[in-house]
Amino acid sequence: MTEEPERPASYREPQQARSAATLARVLRAAEEIAAASGLEEMTITGVAQRAGVSVGTIYRRFEDKEQLITALTERMLERREEYVAEQLRTAEPSLPGVMDAYAHALLQSFADSSSLFPELLRMRGTRSLDRGARTITELHRLLLEAAAPYTDQIRRSQPQQALDTAARAVLGACFHNSVRPDPATGEVARRRYADELSDMAIAYLSTPGRRRSADT
Repeated sequence: MTEEPERPASYREPQQARSAATLARVLRAAEEIAAASGLEEMTITGVAQRAGVSVGTIYRRFEDKEQLITALTERMLERREEYVAEQLRTAEPSLPGVMDAYAHALLQSFADSSSLFPELLRMRGTRSLDRGARTITELHRLLLEAAAPYTDQIRRSQPQQALDTAARAVLGACFHNSVRPDPATGEVARRRYADELSDMAIAYLSTPGRRRSADT
């Protein structure tokens, strides 16, 4: 019988609006400190001071720093999913419009605390990588769903497979940009890079596939 993967104990979710607002303030403070100084330098005391709450308030919600980081990872990934979903909902109703919205939304979402995001995944190990994989799967699903009405505009011999390939390529390029030592930074550079990724994807989807011999 396969063993269930070890899961971190979940933190206590707030039940009231005031508590939810406090939690949001704590997580925002944790993200700001971690983004500026790194996760190793982030402490419960420092987060409490920045959030304007007592240390006890944080410990009533989280057992330790590890659980706080788990919550921070979850919140950042959820935010990416929500942002990309919203951008795709308002995309121009065409295949180029959807791919353009996808590329720009992904690049912007990865640029948000870009130095912190890779560190979170590295420090949290397999658990965080599993959660990150779920987000990647969700982002991929959102693109396929948004592009579904326009697959007749794809000229490849296998439109669904081609769309899947294009989605993976754009997602991989955006993630790679967030971890490389010389990422495209600044609004102008990010917009140009996203435009190039979108153009590349559309060019691929609009080009008939190469002819292959019967034995390949």
